[in-house]
Amino acid sequence: MSLLRTKSIEQSIADTDEPEYQLKRSLSALDLTVFGVGVVIGAGIFTLTGRAAHSVAGPAIVISFVIAALACALAAMCYAEFASTVPVSGSAYTFSYASLGEIFAWIIGWDLILEMFLGASVVAQGWSAYFSAFLGKLGITLPAAISYGGVVDLPAILLVLILGVLVTVGIKESLRVNLVLVGLKLFIVLFVIIAGIFFINPANYSPFIPEAVPSAAADASKWLMQPLLQFITGAAPSNFGIGGILSGAALVFFAYIGFDVVATTAEETKNPQRDLPIGIIASLIICTVLYGAVALVVTGMVPYDKLDPSAALANAFAYHGQAWMATLIAAGAVAGLTTVVLTLMIGATRLIFAMSRDALLPMGLAKVHPKYRTPWLITIIVTAVVAVVAGFTPVGVLEEMVNIGTLSAFVLVSIGVILLRHKRPDLPRAFRVPWVPVLPIASALICGYLMINLSVETWLRFVVWLAIGFVIYFAYSHRNSRLATGAPIHPDIAAAMESGVVRPDDLR
Repeated sequence: MSLLRTKSIEQSIADTDEPEYQLKRSLSALDLTVFGVGVVIGAGIFTLTGRAAHSVAGPAIVISFVIAALACALAAMCYAEFASTVPVSGSAYTFSYASLGEIFAWIIGWDLILEMFLGASVVAQGWSAYFSAFLGKLGITLPAAISYGGVVDLPAILLVLILGVLVTVGIKESLRVNLVLVGLKLFIVLFVIIAGIFFINPANYSPFIPEAVPSAAADASKWLMQPLLQFITGAAPSNFGIGGILSGAALVFFAYIGFDVVATTAEETKNPQRDLPIGIIASLIICTVLYGAVALVVTGMVPYDKLDPSAALANAFAYHGQAWMATLIAAGAVAGLTTVVLTLMIGATRLIFAMSRDALLPMGLAKVHPKYRTPWLITIIVTAVVAVVAGFTPVGVLEEMVNIGTLSAFVLVSIGVILLRHKRPDLPRAFRVPWVPVLPIASALICGYLMINLSVETWLRFVVWLAIGFVIYFAYSHRNSRLATGAPIHPDIAAAMESGVVRPDDLR
């Protein structure tokens, strides 16, 4: 049963006080709400809305957003309970370690690495698309080979490298930049909603749910593109109609990814028991309202089949001859998507920091910078990986991989709330999910249903990712974790273990 060994919550909290691995507490509830809005409002509004409406759901993409929001709302309550009970870096990974056991903690950590690495890369590519559009409106054209969609996406790479330096300097400094950019982004979003109302043509909402049509995946030779549910049941894959709404919900779920990243900053929050639930739930509510409003406006401005999949908001105004508005929106999107990449990179570094401190990954990675008190070695690794993936991966192949990694984490967190209530009813909980176990079970079922609406190809890639994770776990993490060795979190011992001078067996 060593695979199900759990790390006590008391030990997890005690680890946060070790000087060599101690992060700086400087964040408030406002910081966390801005942090959440900064990461959630991004690719979903500026790129994904138009693409999903154009290709999958039509104006009914608004319903898709509501379904995805419902799944996220249930999961958000589960995250809020865990975050207020276990205020430690690592988010769902740390929660699972305390409730489900080490093997599940590893799986969920491995899935979240997938979410944050690929999420940051996808949004960096979206940023590059809007950056190129903005430069184009100023009369500047980058060589095709080194711009969005080219052989090398140089703007995306440069963005990630600059943000990597900012993340290293400090989270408070990062969030000061984030606050300014989020303010600009919200201004642009509200501008789109208010200005766009005057260009709405009610005829564009008819039909609100377009008639279902066979999708490209209906071709037998393209079975990998089918949603897993339809592949299993034999139903013909289709776009639009009711099936398109559900497929759209699974796709636009990507738009909500990020509110869970708020939980990764637990150790840098002044009053985590109070502020984390506020930050998680407030950011999700704000973003849901804005998403619904933007989806209604954009599909009302332009017929869904004429929406530009790559830069829907800006080109919706260009469609009505408002070039200056399109330029303003493109500039706002550049600023807005910057905050998403920044926040996901911060989340990835804090997750790997928590896993390294538990020795599921090499402990030497978890050392913090003596001046900036940030995990600088991890930040360098995250920056390098995200830059390479964003710069060299073909556009459009990563979104569903991000979704499946996140949804699997949500399922496990929802189950974990029930288990921890049963195992540790004595723990103080500043926020409690109502109607347990009904709501957590509903959360797990809805997230699971959205997972099986993702493509067969995505599932196969996910299985390969999990297989790689299991190889690493059984080859290294299972026998080197601090629960296996009993190793303290002292830097000298960690260094000795890394160099081989001290073996895990010596610490039993």
